[in-house]
Amino acid sequence: HSEVNKNSLEKILPQLKCHFTWKLLKEESVSHDLENRVCNQIEFLNTEFKATMYNLLAYIKHLDGQNEEALECLRQAEELIQQQYPDQAEIRSLVTWGNYAWVYYHMDRLSEAQVYVDKVKQVCEKFSNPYSIECPELDSEEGWTLLQCGAKRNERVKACFEKALEEKPNNPEFSTGLAIAMYRLDDKPPKQFCVSVLKQAIELNPDNQYVKVLLGLKLQKINQEAEGGLLIEEALEKAPGQTDVLRSAAKFYQRKGDLDKAIELFQKVLESLPNNAYIYRQIACCYRAKEKQMQSTEDSEAGGNREKMEELRKSAMDYSNKAIEKGLNPLYVYSDLTELESEECYQTAFDKAERKQLHQGYSNSQEQNGKSEDTPVQHHLSTKSTANGAEGQLPRNSWYLQGLTHKLNGDLLRAAECFEKELGHLLRNSPSGISSFFLPAEELEEGREEVGQGAGSSTLSKLSDPSADTE
Repeated sequence: HSEVNKNSLEKILPQLKCHFTWKLLKEESVSHDLENRVCNQIEFLNTEFKATMYNLLAYIKHLDGQNEEALECLRQAEELIQQQYPDQAEIRSLVTWGNYAWVYYHMDRLSEAQVYVDKVKQVCEKFSNPYSIECPELDSEEGWTLLQCGAKRNERVKACFEKALEEKPNNPEFSTGLAIAMYRLDDKPPKQFCVSVLKQAIELNPDNQYVKVLLGLKLQKINQEAEGGLLIEEALEKAPGQTDVLRSAAKFYQRKGDLDKAIELFQKVLESLPNNAYIYRQIACCYRAKEKQMQSTEDSEAGGNREKMEELRKSAMDYSNKAIEKGLNPLYVYSDLTELESEECYQTAFDKAERKQLHQGYSNSQEQNGKSEDTPVQHHLSTKSTANGAEGQLPRNSWYLQGLTHKLNGDLLRAAECFEKELGHLLRNSPSGISSFFLPAEELEEGREEVGQGAGSSTLSKLSDPSADTE
């Protein structure tokens, strides 16, 4: 194919509305957990959302370098759209065709990429713009896709569904999407408004069990636990294998204090998502809470109970360690420090945190040093980069964890020194400017240089930039 053709493709591809232009995921943030979650949803979700999930799975497969598998997922999506929306098949297929064009472009199969670009053009030309159109179905597809990609995108999700509902105010699919986004944004404090949005979504789409569970959780928060419990039971009965239903129902029972039921449900989630570190941590929290419940009963000193408490403590420890193995930050896992009872535990937490931080520092420097914006295509989807000059940009050690280790060993002086260093670092990086009250000028300058180099900049940018990714 001629260079001219490649150039024209590179101008057109960024105009297509699809996963490659929606700025969904950074490559290093694509976890197997996300892939497992999407596969689980394909298995258990209502048919209407399966095409959306296959499109997202295709994008994940592409990021993982599996382009043939990505094409297979797009074929599945196309087939499902034909079955599910025979009257709207063309409009509903625009995202899938856009994804096809991008995948073929990346495989250097340019004539096939052109075929899909032309298919998009044929549909869009009936409207105004040759390569993209405004329509509620596309807004909805973008919204559902973003819902899978992390909490930082919930404002964008809400905007997508609100825009879709302006055109079609009683559409069950759009209403459900908005209700989920509102639930996620509506935590502080839980408002009655969100309850009415969830109730409306259930009315329009009674088969969506996940929305029922969210309403159950919201009712629990506003002291209507009995009513919420009935919804949870109904959802579990109708969707016994759907992980998002199981996970949210487990949270309901955890808050209620029914810890055995919560553990049972979280363990069912692990059958489908065996690498989900957060679930391991939740189970650890349940075992700790059970131990505290037992401590507070009058006969806790009886020999039998002491044995049971030891078992609960061991289970909590095992699940905590599993959460760290699966990649969760030890500081987060061990935030309840009462369970850190031996030097070995501190050391495990310290070693794993160090490894995680070094890896993160390397990823950050890769991202900063390997950026390439040669073409509009590369601008829209950064390809895998290589690190140049990454040395010297790794983050500092975690003084906090070192301090804990010294404290446990009885070396309080060295522990205090470490804690002071950690505090100094936090003050320097504080976006509020509080450091100017506490730190001498030369330390402030040193801190600014460190942040400028990238050593602490990812944390700082996440504090100050609400749209920064945290996956």
